Amino acid sequence: MEHPLTVGQVAETFGVTVRTLHHYDEVGLLSPSERSGAGYRLYTGADLERLSTIVVYRRLGFSLEEVGAMLRADGPERLAHLRRQREVVRARAAEMTALVDAIEHALEAEMTQRPATTEDLKDLFGDGYQEEYQDEAERRWGDTEQWRQSQQRTASWTPAQWATVKAETEAFEADLGATVRAGTDPAGEPGAVLAERHRASIERYYDCDHAFQLCLAQLYLDDERFREHYDALAPGTAQWLHDAIVANAAQHGAHPSTD
Repeated sequence: MEHPLTVGQVAETFGVTVRTLHHYDEVGLLSPSERSGAGYRLYTGADLERLSTIVVYRRLGFSLEEVGAMLRADGPERLAHLRRQREVVRARAAEMTALVDAIEHALEAEMTQRPATTEDLKDLFGDGYQEEYQDEAERRWGDTEQWRQSQQRTASWTPAQWATVKAETEAFEADLGATVRAGTDPAGEPGAVLAERHRASIERYYDCDHAFQLCLAQLYLDDERFREHYDALAPGTAQWLHDAIVANAAQHGAHPSTD
């Protein structure tokens, strides 16, 4: 370095405060080697090298006393200091990693406990979730008690709860398709079991007695989209599910309307 630096210049270069440099001087950790004609402190190249070492040690967590001891120590003693501090830093790093993991778990828990958003449902159900279907459903049934119950019950459902609904629906439809492909009589026991599973799945959203379930069964035949959805599981599934619901409802005293 051609010219010594003033306290202000050193502070700006090393990112320390002027007060810190004055303190280092007071405790004998770093005293500027030169003075200007007016008596101002001036730091030489050797001073700055020492300051660089001090800054590194301080960032590693050494106290001023430890830094002073290390600067006075010979090579082996300095290495021993650094090895000890390395273990301290590693321990702190492990603690910070554990803290980050704990925060991640807390965030994950917070996210899974919040109500699902439209984007969550799109991600979960893919093409099975269409906003226009929701709009149509509201137009058709928005003034019914079933719609109001559905909106109230699902408003607070989390992504995890919707994922459970999806898994249970997929399991039901897989069993339904397999039963239909096996040529099972819808009026038999397997049909009654599946009809009750279907009714339970609806009751997540709103109260569904056997009489109302009969209305849904007829809807599955009348609405082409429902028919296509169920028949994609196995040919004739929409009709089979309808017949199973009708037979099961009759066992509970409910019969299709003759109006």
